[in-house]
Amino acid sequence: MRTEFHAQLDRLTAELGEMCGIAATTAADATASVVDGDTAAAGRVRSQLRHLDALEQQVERRAFALLARHAPVAHDLRLVMTAFGIAANADRMGALAINIAGIGTRARTGIAVPARTLGLFADMGRHAVELAERAQRAVVAGDMAEAVRVQEGDAAMNDLNRELLGTVLNDRWPDGVAAATDVALLGRFYERFADHAVDIARKVMFQVSGSTPRAGQIPL
Repeated sequence: MRTEFHAQLDRLTAELGEMCGIAATTAADATASVVDGDTAAAGRVRSQLRHLDALEQQVERRAFALLARHAPVAHDLRLVMTAFGIAANADRMGALAINIAGIGTRARTGIAVPARTLGLFADMGRHAVELAERAQRAVVAGDMAEAVRVQEGDAAMNDLNRELLGTVLNDRWPDGVAAATDVALLGRFYERFADHAVDIARKVMFQVSGSTPRAGQIPL
């Protein structure tokens, strides 16, 4: 019975890692839709989100079954309980990628945002992919060091978003209100994507250590 339990627990962890990996792919494709005007990449994001939705439901079913049949305790219980939140975080990352791609495919001239911001969005996209991939490694291996790196990488995303907002709010911004709104929204979507990666990292820290990253908060 215990062998079956641990096999199911390993499968749960693998599914969560797969979700983080898909989230990384959605970030790459969504960024391609914005920076390159790649409509095919935007279509892939929609397909990947459907896969994420299905995996989230599968994770929830498996986690509920583990709780009902095996009554895990201590570290194993933390793994199962945090699985719900990790799956939700990864699914929301995919949903944010859909939002990013949606702005990318709104363009009528092939490029969604002013050329002056494309370099920043390319950088934000690379950071988003890296954060999701680090979150994946942290989840699969229970790697505290990778979880810490996710939190450190989030600071870089915040810096990029501040730079982006500084560009939009500059008195010399020449591209109008509609473009400024799109740019600000895109920056916010990337920032929220990174925030969900950080939430995943915090949950991994709780799994491994049994203590919460912030006093009084249980990252479920």
